[in-house]
Amino acid sequence: MSEPWSDVGAVSSLESSNGVITLVDESTFAISGRAGDMVPGSAQGLFVRDTRILSRLELRINGVRPEPLSAFAEEPFSATFVGRCQPRPGRVDSTLMVFRSRHVGQGMREDISIRNFNDEPTYCSLELFVDADFADLFAVKEGRVGGDPDGEIDSDARQGVLAISYRRGALSRGVELRFAPEPASSLPGIVTFEAIVPAHGQWSCCAEVHPVIDGTSVDPRYLCGQPVERAAPAERLARWRRDVPHVQTDNAQLRQIVERSSEDLGALRIFDPEYPERVVLAAGAPWFMTVFGRDSLITSWMALLVDPDLALGVLQTLARFQGSDIDPRSEEQPGRILHEMRFGEASSLSLGGGNIYYGTADATPLFVMLLGELRRWGLAREAVDELMPNAERALEWIERFGDADGDGYVEYHRATDRGLVNQGWKDSYDGIRFADGKVASAPIALAEVQGYVYSAYLARAHFAYEAGDATTYDRYRLKAAELKERFNRDFWVDEHGWYAVGLDADKRPIDSLASNMGHCMWAGIVDSERAPLVAKHLMSAEMFSGWGIRTLATTMGGYNPISYHCGSVWPHDTAIVAAGLARYGFMEEATKIITGLFDAAGALGGRLPELFSGLDRSELPVPVSYPTSCSPQAWAAASPLMCLRTLLRLDPWVPYGKTWLSPVLPDGITRLRIEGIPLAGSRVTVDVDGPDVVVEGLPADVELLREPRHPSTAV
Repeated sequence: MSEPWSDVGAVSSLESSNGVITLVDESTFAISGRAGDMVPGSAQGLFVRDTRILSRLELRINGVRPEPLSAFAEEPFSATFVGRCQPRPGRVDSTLMVFRSRHVGQGMREDISIRNFNDEPTYCSLELFVDADFADLFAVKEGRVGGDPDGEIDSDARQGVLAISYRRGALSRGVELRFAPEPASSLPGIVTFEAIVPAHGQWSCCAEVHPVIDGTSVDPRYLCGQPVERAAPAERLARWRRDVPHVQTDNAQLRQIVERSSEDLGALRIFDPEYPERVVLAAGAPWFMTVFGRDSLITSWMALLVDPDLALGVLQTLARFQGSDIDPRSEEQPGRILHEMRFGEASSLSLGGGNIYYGTADATPLFVMLLGELRRWGLAREAVDELMPNAERALEWIERFGDADGDGYVEYHRATDRGLVNQGWKDSYDGIRFADGKVASAPIALAEVQGYVYSAYLARAHFAYEAGDATTYDRYRLKAAELKERFNRDFWVDEHGWYAVGLDADKRPIDSLASNMGHCMWAGIVDSERAPLVAKHLMSAEMFSGWGIRTLATTMGGYNPISYHCGSVWPHDTAIVAAGLARYGFMEEATKIITGLFDAAGALGGRLPELFSGLDRSELPVPVSYPTSCSPQAWAAASPLMCLRTLLRLDPWVPYGKTWLSPVLPDGITRLRIEGIPLAGSRVTVDVDGPDVVVEGLPADVELLREPRHPSTAV
């Protein structure tokens, strides 16, 4: 039996400042301390399908916790923890070292080895303390764990197998730990091995952790006695590394950032076993290793430079679960693209058994946008054509359900008190504010959502143009033009000289200075004559921290540099703003933002987190992290790749036989060579060496235009 999703390998994390190590593979992840122990009463443990199946795994040797020495990741899906046993009384040094090799995937495998550097054999008693609370993922994340009064947990130990089971109503979960060799004793909660470790030799054991779903034990991907390099995650990661484009540059920091981005994106890929050829991007590790509509769509757009299969897999998977009914509980509506998929209460191992929530205003137009972008890259023509009925249904949702009051704008308003209050990317309860700090009331029409709708209309128009359908082409070009005119009339805040974040329930402009209008530039809905003023505000000291663009300006009511959406910096948001500025010709500003973002990544070891503080760069030499930020996170991992595309000013329109390319490199980068960019079924190499640009591999029927495309260019 298989898990709902599987990935290439998982995310190695990463030792944080508090010594926490996280490993992720598909819907399985393990959090431990740097000694490898999972300590009860914390957020640590082994999680499978949004449920913690191990809340305790602690090792004692001769009754004492080993002293941690080091923890490192050999590959993204595994880690080794090195420690030493406590020295004997009267001795300064110990002669015993312990190695714990952990592989996470659809469960877990752990190999424990004790090495003896003494001239004499040494007796060791090894104890593993094990427990499981079967707590829900978010209860653990939010610190709401105190036992489930409605559930029953039973433990059993026999014939070398330690089993713990949980039942609540019809829901059944469990875990089995199997050992090789068989332990000396097994009791509920504790397993004991007794060993004589040879002089200058070692003793080893192996433990397999098997999830139990509805009474069926699931084999972990890594089994004792089998080579780990032949497991599916390892093989998929190796293929990913071979296939992604290769980047060469004279800037060591950029090289490190791009390599880290590629590794993290490879680790965040997940696969549906019913359609194993479809690749989908999870939102982030460890808490969001699942399908998110908006996150997966934007991330795969950003990653087109390295792998358009990500975009195709995301579109196919979201189309598979596109809304068909009206259900206020899940906010499902016909044609709507889902927001999030979860598996915690799923009753079967099939993907369709998961829980789906549809409460998002932007995923549906983004679906059509990405489909159009994939066509522009000249890839997967037949597969894109097969998704056209889903695009039609998405456009129907935009006009029927998205624009519920018929004013021409897509708004959101949650259907029940359990839904998300805010349903754009700034989805925290206080993320949408007026300039005076007042929180806006729904229904809310967000500025960037109208930009996405505008772009979706244009995408549909171009599909019609290709098909020779002049009526549909004219219809959607007109709808796009009317929306752009209306948007620039209603969302422009004349007294401030910027675009409102949105319109509130009373159709009042939400007048705060925020990053949302950068998304509008990326989508092309901003009037060209207003773009210089927008660019000026985005680059102001109130918005640009030196590391990136703040979500909310420092002069606005409610600004808080360590909030989630009211003054923090999100790398994906910053990358989109830079792309929007470049689209309107503000390359100096775009390169300044990109340089700041690259510097932030360099200061953080090459990996951008989900978000970081909006404190100004002049105050501290490094970005200040946000406490619960996912790392790696899909948007953040893909942001440097989008920045590379922005620097190249690469804009393919393959169906029209054109591709624009006009590289601009920031100071500190004089050489940039990208080999293997997937475009029009070919692999293209772009080599920038100072003012010289060489392009190889472009199909003969695609004309290369050596200037940037103006946003108003009609193709």
